[in-house]
Amino acid sequence: MILSWWRRRRRGRILARPFSAGWERILQRNFAYDRWLSTDDRQKLRRDLQIVVAEKYWEGCNGLEITDEIRVTIAAQACLLVLGFENEYFDRVQTILVYPDLYVATEMTRQPGGVVTETMSPRLGEAWYGGPVILSWPSVLAGGRNPGDGRNVVLHEFAHVLDMQDHDINGTPPLSSSDQYQAWHEVMTAEYNQLLRHSIQGRATLLDGYGTKDEAEFFAVATECFFEQPLPMTHRHPRLYELLREFYRQDPAARGGGE
Repeated sequence: MILSWWRRRRRGRILARPFSAGWERILQRNFAYDRWLSTDDRQKLRRDLQIVVAEKYWEGCNGLEITDEIRVTIAAQACLLVLGFENEYFDRVQTILVYPDLYVATEMTRQPGGVVTETMSPRLGEAWYGGPVILSWPSVLAGGRNPGDGRNVVLHEFAHVLDMQDHDINGTPPLSSSDQYQAWHEVMTAEYNQLLRHSIQGRATLLDGYGTKDEAEFFAVATECFFEQPLPMTHRHPRLYELLREFYRQDPAARGGGE
């Protein structure tokens, strides 16, 4: 109770500050989605962005210096996901680590017989349950400036953050009703299996084939497509688009964004 009161008071002070003209210029350069948003959505995104920038601990890795450009560019893309939600600031994420390029992480794989092997895996980003979101700055910048290629590392990793809110990383974020859970299971299972089949057959797919890794990655990949290529998605995956439209409480295709 005391924590909630203190948090509301602190956020009120953050929002009382005028939105920086310098931050506005950063959005104009690095957040191409902005031109498709309504006036109300632009205003909400800026309010949400102010809170996310202020409340997270931002750390540059491998010598990268964290700047306002990095903070604002990342926060704007993350806040795009939650335009349809009130008071959603990714509270479970306390730290955002940013690398100057691709980074390499150790990946543990359990082989048959219980043998565990370690491999070095180059990555653009990742999100840890109870831990940080990790991002590659060039990938962040490319995603913000090119909103129609179907790929956006910030949307992808923060979709994982939403997925984790029910303490399980399974491609199903917290939903509002049993009917929504049932529809989610039916549509997501069918679409995931279709992507698996088409990938095995070598067919071109609108959804990134990385989504075949597991259900959690499928949700993150579908989220990227929903925001980046909404019009093609309405034609090629209408049930999946409608499911995500209901969840995110947004209709990117109606804005005219994407290809």
